[in-house]
Order: sequence, then structure tokens, then C-alpha cells
Amino acid sequence: LAAPATSGTFNILSFNVAGLPAILNSNDVPGDKTTNTETIGQKFSTYNFSIIHVQEDFNYHATLYANDNHPYRTATSGGVPFGDGLNTLSNFDWIDFERTKWATCSDTSGSDCLTPKGFTFMRVRVSEGVWVDAYNLHADAGTEPNDITARASNLAQVSTHISQYSTGNAVLVFGDSNSRYTRSGDIPSIFSSQNGMTDAWVQLARSGSAPAAGSGALLCDNPSNTTACEIVDKVWYRGGPALQLNATKFQYAGSMFLQSDGNVLSDHNPVLVDVSWKTSSTLRMSDFFGGPHGDYFNDITALSTISSPSVASITLRGANRLDALSITLSSGQALSHGGTGGTANTLNLDGGEKLVQATVCQGKYNDTTRIFYMQVISSLGRIVTAGKMTSECVVRTVEDGWGIVGFVGRDGDEIDRVGFVYGK
Repeated sequence: LAAPATSGTFNILSFNVAGLPAILNSNDVPGDKTTNTETIGQKFSTYNFSIIHVQEDFNYHATLYANDNHPYRTATSGGVPFGDGLNTLSNFDWIDFERTKWATCSDTSGSDCLTPKGFTFMRVRVSEGVWVDAYNLHADAGTEPNDITARASNLAQVSTHISQYSTGNAVLVFGDSNSRYTRSGDIPSIFSSQNGMTDAWVQLARSGSAPAAGSGALLCDNPSNTTACEIVDKVWYRGGPALQLNATKFQYAGSMFLQSDGNVLSDHNPVLVDVSWKTSSTLRMSDFFGGPHGDYFNDITALSTISSPSVASITLRGANRLDALSITLSSGQALSHGGTGGTANTLNLDGGEKLVQATVCQGKYNDTTRIFYMQVISSLGRIVTAGKMTSECVVRTVEDGWGIVGFVGRDGDEIDRVGFVYGK
């Protein structure tokens, strides 16, 4: 088998497509909204962006998708007033997609509470073993005190979700933040201060220096021929212990989205960012296997604090299914997940012995997909197993010089999904 890629590139586009019904909001954009949306979808296909987050994709959604050919696309949550207007079109598949409504909204300056605005989350597979948590958001608009308070709450809600569900992972946050660094009370810096993320505009257009709160607004034309100005559509990113991310190019892409007469297609400048990625030389991940249930766990953060982690023993616990798994490192630290059922089977490793291959099988139980079986083989050919095999199995084989040192996945009373952390 070919070794997984260790580096690559992709691009991301954030675009508020002005899809509110024309009777509610014309967005001050010339032309017919259906025709404009048709053109946007066609341009999505022509430019073939890797991952597109759209906002205000409400009542013209069918037209947008009918003119786009990306292989992976979220299903609409509905038009006004039922949907949140957030969708993703991508060349990469994903797992764990979910929509979350804002806990706080304000109608002081408009009708932000008319629809269940909020954010979406998905875990995107960029390449084998290369996963990025991607968030799409549309925050509260307006500049009255209640609007600013609601918007700050919105961004804080996403920040908290990142802290709870994306620990140890590479993360992208891009969408319509309705926030400005120059506006007092807005908190676009929260993702940098609380989640260790970088704003691609601040990095590449301002050499790492964000505008001061309370300074004059840096207003943009639409389309804009400069990135020296600030818009509310933003991109934040970070890497993780297993994956480095770096934004290499930032641009306002309004000139790529024009009507035939030169007018804009939306009242928002699209934001286009080129991203390079590279896997770590010490820790890597496998792909996942199993179902979207249970609580998320990830051993990468703990493993990243240990230089050259090695395994002293592995224990698999199971009966009809895989109930639990754990690894004890040579340092004495134990990494355990799952419940307490089943029978425990332990393999104690000799010095220099590594875990080099795993077979994992999944199946249905109570209408949920769970891990039914796991077999792990060491470099000396010794085996530990638990659970019962099914007809749906995968084999994960470690590259030379690497070994299984931890896990990533989802669990409850049993193991619902599992991937492996490889150490050099």
C-alpha cells in the first residue's frame, strides 16, 4: 500500500450569498436574486474551491446547488424562518456534522432572531489520516449595545465548543462574524486568546498586528482591490500536535464573483485563503472507523507532552462488542476509554516491541453503529483481541519506524468510533 501523503495544500472560501428572500432584503444588490445565485453556483464549480462555507443560503438554496458540482454538500436546514442559512460545499468528505443555534440573539437593529442562526461543525478528511475540524458561523448583526453583547456571546459560544470538542485537533473557523477589530465591544480576538488560533487576514495582510479596538473602521469597497481594509467575513485557523496548518495567501475574492455587467452578486466580499498542511514528524493519526455516537476523546494532547512515547501494555475489554480499550505508556501514564463491561485481555510488551497493526470491525446495536471487535498485533507477532468479528472490518497497518501509541474516537459504555495515534 502507498504511504499516506505527509503534506499538501487546499483552499477555503467564505461567502455570504445574500439568500434572504428579496421581499425581506434586497441586500442592495442589482439584478434578480435567482439569477445571481445561479451565477454564484456556476462560479463555485468553475473555480473548484476545496471547502466553501456559505451564509444566508436561505430561499435560493436549490438554485445554488443545481449549478454547483462539489461532491460533498450539506443538506439545507430550510428557508426563512426555519433554516440557519449555513451550508458547506466541499471536495472533501466529513463526519460528525452538526448545527448549533446561538444561545443569545438580538433584534435591536434587525431580525437576527427571525431564523435559528448559529454555527455548524464538521470533522473534514483532507487526506488519509489528515483531519481538520471546520466551523461555519453567522453571528448577530447590528451595532447597538444589545447587538454587540449578543455577538460577543456568539463568538464565545464557538470558542467554548472548540475547547470542548476540538482539543488536540487542527481547526478552521470561517464565516460571517459581523465583527470588526476596530469596533469596541467586538471580540474577534477570542479565537486567538482562548483557542490558540491565527486570523489569516491579520497574519497576511497586517503582518500579525490586528487593528486597535476603538480605532477608525477600515472600510472596504465591494469588490475590493486591497486587503488593507477590514470586513466582517473572517478566517481563523490553527494546527495541532499531529498536523501543521499555515495560511499562505489571503484575498478578497469579490472580483471573481461578478455579474456579466460587472455588478456584484452579493453585498459581501468573499474571502479566499490558501492553506498548506504537513503532518508531524513525531505524531500522526489514522482514519476513523465506527459510528457518530458517544463522547469524543483524543489522546494526542497527552501524547504531545511526552518525547518519543512508547507502550508498556495494551488492554482490550469486550464480549459481544468492544467495551473499552487502554494503553499504558512506559512512563506509567494510562490512556483509557469506554466502559467497564466485558472481559479484559492484556498484552505486555517487551523492550523495543511496538504495536504495528490493528483490525477493527463495526456493526449495528440498538440502531447505532459501534465497534464490535478489535485485534492488535505487535512487531513480535503477538496478538491481543476483544469482541466479536463482523463482516465490516478494516485493517490499519503502521509504517516502518512508527507504532500505535494512543487512540482517538468516541465512546460511552462501549467504543463507538476509533482511530489510532501513531508515534515515531
